[in-house]
Amino acid sequence: MPIIVNLDVMLARRKMRSRELAERIGITEQNVSLLKSGKVRGVRFDTLARICETLGCQPGDILEYVPGNEEADEEAAD
Repeated sequence: MPIIVNLDVMLARRKMRSRELAERIGITEQNVSLLKSGKVRGVRFDTLARICETLGCQPGDILEYVPGNEEADEEAAD
């Protein structure tokens, strides 16, 4: 997928654990883990807004578009 999730980078910069983020934004730690790994097909804007508010960042700090990354995903799936 050409969208890369950098949530783990932002958590490290803020010296925050996934568990703490999950508690603050009101989702499960498992869902935070899925977000960090990029194994989700979407994220609600309100969840993204709560993440950004909690981490003091912008959506672009968490989500990155990398063109041409589709081929890597297809090869990994094979």
